Amino acid sequence: MRLACYQPEIAGNMGAILRLSACFGIGVDIIEPCGFIWSDAKMRRAGMDYVQHVDVARYSGWDAFRTAQESRIVLLTTKGDTRLPDFSFEPDDILLMGRESAGVPPEVAQACDAAVRIPLLPQVRSLNISVAAGIALAEALRQTKGLPA
Repeated sequence: MRLACYQPEIAGNMGAILRLSACFGIGVDIIEPCGFIWSDAKMRRAGMDYVQHVDVARYSGWDAFRTAQESRIVLLTTKGDTRLPDFSFEPDDILLMGRESAGVPPEVAQACDAAVRIPLLPQVRSLNISVAAGIALAEALRQTKGLPA
């Protein structure tokens, strides 16, 4: 299982996602361009010393990412048809997170194999991307028995 971030915009959120991934032992795919300058120093600062424990792959854009993938891509979106607890994850799924400000464009959403949403109260819009990633990843790993011992 992997987390993929589509054109991430906030270095602090990316650092939190890298730390999350290190703690659960999963890789992260970065689909560029990023909304910040990617540097080892900046990511170390944002992700603390956890970053060294994450397999990070960077892609020049959506087409490069999509071409390199054979696994099912599960988009996490507030517009998802399926609620997170109702979705059946597979061990090699890639959980795709959109941009903090705009999610993913329609052509990216349409290219994904599934669109899943975290159930929220109707009066709120969305969760922080790193919080959403943690909730979805924990559920996916729980279902696939991939949580660390």
